[in-house]
Amino acid sequence: MNEPVIAFDVGRMLLGDEPPLFLLEIAFRTVVIYLYTLILIRWIGSRSIAQLSLVEFLLVIALGSAVGDAMFYPDVPLVHGLVVITLVVLLDKGLAYVVARNPVLEDVIEGKSVEVVRDGVIAHRVLQALNLGHDELFEQLRLKDVAHLGQVRGAYLETNGAISVFKFETDANRPGLSIEPPWDVSEPRKIHVGNTSPQKVRLACALCATVTEISADQVIRQCPNCSGRVWHKV
Repeated sequence: MNEPVIAFDVGRMLLGDEPPLFLLEIAFRTVVIYLYTLILIRWIGSRSIAQLSLVEFLLVIALGSAVGDAMFYPDVPLVHGLVVITLVVLLDKGLAYVVARNPVLEDVIEGKSVEVVRDGVIAHRVLQALNLGHDELFEQLRLKDVAHLGQVRGAYLETNGAISVFKFETDANRPGLSIEPPWDVSEPRKIHVGNTSPQKVRLACALCATVTEISADQVIRQCPNCSGRVWHKV
């Protein structure tokens, strides 16, 4: 029968039930597992560290459990931990080998790049399908030195979650929805459907960034591209 647990037992909380000498064993286990895992990670390649795909993300989770358990659980033999780590890495290498030679399987496992902006216009339905918010998209674009969407010829959500941006040449820039400063700092004034403008003005849809030109006293209508009902001045 297990002994009752004594609440706030300082010795148990700090050292557990193992003798103090077990701390040296933990240190030894940590060094062995760390060095072995480091060697295997170097063998996998630096790409797995810098940009994680779905398969590599699962690899990190599996390695985290195998490495952590073998470091300090006294009932987990070192050899068992080393075997698990080796098998996980071999499975990852094997799957990477197969995926690299099978485009269909690569699309299923890794996914495909998706166009999210074309000629300054946001693919609004694509963002909804990806559960990607405008704020997150705009943040990634600002990191690429984009001040307004008229600068963007094309933007793609890559399989690793990063957004790649291709800009127009400087002299080919067109009017576009401003994303600077960030909207959570200072959002542009909203102009709703049904209002009129006292003068000729360019407007950008708040949803898809489609740019339109409104004449003086013309009634503002919904966006012809996405049916959005809110506009911002360009």
